[in-house]
Amino acid sequence: MTQLQTITLGGGCFWCTEAVFVRVRGISDVESGYSNGQVNRPSYEDVCTGRTGSNEVVKLTYDPAEITLGEILEIFFVVHDATTLNRQGNDAGTQYRSGIYYSTPEQKQVAVDMIRQMSQDKVFDQPIVTEVLPLANYWPAEAYHQDFFEKNPNQGYCVAVAGPKVAKFRKTFASRVKD
Repeated sequence: MTQLQTITLGGGCFWCTEAVFVRVRGISDVESGYSNGQVNRPSYEDVCTGRTGSNEVVKLTYDPAEITLGEILEIFFVVHDATTLNRQGNDAGTQYRSGIYYSTPEQKQVAVDMIRQMSQDKVFDQPIVTEVLPLANYWPAEAYHQDFFEKNPNQGYCVAVAGPKVAKFRKTFASRVKD
């Protein structure tokens, strides 16, 4: 039996990132949280000030026999803008930065190699600003943030921002959508 692995990704608002990755075949758990800041156990209110250094992230638990980290990162780079520093759309601040937070040297290497190749291939018109760092100071987000899109599909932000990201994922990666 394959051992499950985790990777933590910052792709802007965690509601959007979570809404995509809960639908990916091979990913068994998605938890919204905060990471890589200077404050232990930050709250949403703390993170929103922009003074904690924490990033809104999703921690993904996946089965490498079903989906590779490379495939996860391919989805990640399609559903968010990896070229805007501290911003995703109208969401601005360090808590919305693009980040890959690894827990093994192998994960770091996959991420670094993918970014290097995408940069060489000029996949984007602008440079990739995604930070690749070891996971630090992870803390789960409050319960009301977990499964936010599923519980609030008609909320304005979900309709305007999360919904289109989910639709883009479904269209671009139809073979990876959970049944």
